[in-house]
Amino acid sequence: MSPTATAKATPQETPQDQGPVSGLDRYFKISERGSTVAREIRGGFATFFAMAYIIVLNPIILGSAKDMYGHQLDSGQLVTATVLTAAFTTLLMGVIGNVPIALAAGLGVNTVVALQLAPKMSWPDAMGMVVLAGIVVMLLVATGLRERVMNAVPVGLRKGIAIGIGLFIMLIGLVDSGFVSRIPDAAHTTVPLQLGGDGHLTGWPVLVFILGTLLTLALIIRKVPGAILISIVVMTIVAMVINAVAKVPSWGLTTPEWPGNPVASPDFGLVGKVSLFGGFDKVGVLTGVLFVFTVLLSCFFDAMGTILGVGDEAKLIDKDGNFPGINKVLLVDGLAVASGGATSSSATTCFVESTAGVGEGARTGLASVVTGALFSVALFLTPLATMVPSQAATPALLAVGFLILAGSIKEIDWADYTIAVPAFLAMLMMPFTYSITNGIGIGFISFSVLRLAAGRGREVPVAMYVVSAVFVFYYAMPALGLT
Repeated sequence: MSPTATAKATPQETPQDQGPVSGLDRYFKISERGSTVAREIRGGFATFFAMAYIIVLNPIILGSAKDMYGHQLDSGQLVTATVLTAAFTTLLMGVIGNVPIALAAGLGVNTVVALQLAPKMSWPDAMGMVVLAGIVVMLLVATGLRERVMNAVPVGLRKGIAIGIGLFIMLIGLVDSGFVSRIPDAAHTTVPLQLGGDGHLTGWPVLVFILGTLLTLALIIRKVPGAILISIVVMTIVAMVINAVAKVPSWGLTTPEWPGNPVASPDFGLVGKVSLFGGFDKVGVLTGVLFVFTVLLSCFFDAMGTILGVGDEAKLIDKDGNFPGINKVLLVDGLAVASGGATSSSATTCFVESTAGVGEGARTGLASVVTGALFSVALFLTPLATMVPSQAATPALLAVGFLILAGSIKEIDWADYTIAVPAFLAMLMMPFTYSITNGIGIGFISFSVLRLAAGRGREVPVAMYVVSAVFVFYYAMPALGLT
């Protein structure tokens, strides 16, 4: 029975029978989806804190690169552009898409823009290609092609993608917290990761992460409302105390200390600095098209995996495996890609850290409105927004990753190898290649090939064959000399 039910409600009544208690409830379908305003607010806060690192990280990635003229983007302007785009697109996703999915500059895509596009053209040219990729995404949504591709993915493979995202965000949490680290190539070893920074767990930041993980899991097991958000707040306070007493030399991107001046004026100097077709003059039509294709593919499938994974975890997928209202979500995502280019913050996409909010109980777009509002405030309080260290926020990713795994793995038909193997490959390739797109691509290709090998090729939707062929071409591009 809905939380809004009255004492006179009969056992047969449902939330739909009784009607929502307010316009807010009606618009966001809060009661209909089994949520409450309090859960949505907590979820919005949890998602914001889990992804606030992008305010610092995106300017570092883009600001460290130079275009073909040796120009670098201003760090302060990049902070404003990153926060502005995240706020705008996340608010749109909440109001239009009505899903608890937040958006910000995409990691991976910003590296492509910084290292592949910018060195061969000017920054406005590079961002123009991002805008073009976003326009293509919106055209695919308008024609219904993107929705057909998503609906063509079998349920078992969707579950594998969801689990892969869960494992991926767990690895992100472990790496960002410093619990595991990459072994430098100079070590001449085939082992890519190690415990801590030198094979051992040392330092106060790692201790904060460990305590935060235990606290988060304990609160979840105890079914404490707001478990994830409570853990983030408590461990941020603990980190601030430790930092004040022990004078920790480094916490990574953010330091848990009260900023001298929490208010910072936004600088909108990069907004609108775009040249839509200038890049084609620099690199030629074929190379330019391939650059747009590379950005498009990454944005298209990273977002697809995140939308399916978060939607599944938030119980927004119906019994037939479809996502009602998906076209609105996809349209906002396409607009977000173009908006990121228009503000010079790189392509904006759906963030897997949205699962932190879903773990708090968020089920509607109200959570995204809260997250977007917090990003809006961060435009003027960036120093305050970035005082939460990753070691306090990343325990949420481990906890949510486990919950996704536990909820999805039993729904894969492991007896049918034509679906079990692709699901298995998809879930492993995401963390092992640090890419949602790679996991989806390898899962799609293996599914199509194995169904053909089993004589069940007619069971594969045409859209799956087309997308699998696109991925084959994408992976073959370096060998063909097209990158």
